[in-house]
Order: sequence, then C-alpha cells, then structure tokens
Amino acid sequence: MQRVVNLIYDFFERQAFGVCAWWGQKLNIQSSKVRLYFIYVSFITLGSPLLIYLIMAFFLEHKDYFKLKKKRTIWDL
Repeated sequence: MQRVVNLIYDFFERQAFGVCAWWGQKLNIQSSKVRLYFIYVSFITLGSPLLIYLIMAFFLEHKDYFKLKKKRTIWDL
C-alpha cells in the first residue's frame, strides 16, 4: 500500500505545474505544506480551488507574455 502511495506522490510531483512550488518559494515555506493546505481547502470548499489552481498554472506557464513593459526613461540610455 505504501508503494502505491509513493508512486502516486511521485507522479504528482513530476506532473505538477509548479504553482505550489512557486507559492512556497514566495512565502518561504515548504511546497509540500502548500500542497497539503491546497488539498484541505479543496475538500472544504468542494473542489472550487481546482479552478483557481488551473488559472494560476496557466499564468505561470505563460508569464512571459503577461509581463508589463517597463517604461524607458532618459537614464536608461
């Protein structure tokens, strides 16, 4: 049973979009704790954070397209 749980855990570690790791890095906490809290909130709210997670994953994958261009000044020359 433990082996199956480890296989599932490894699968999700490799296939995750990196949203929880990004939040963990920004908040300076372990990404596994962020994932655990995300799972708890998903159960409490009947899965609605899944939609938020997918939207954040989309923006993290395409963050280069959404960056605002820095306004150039005379001092940048």
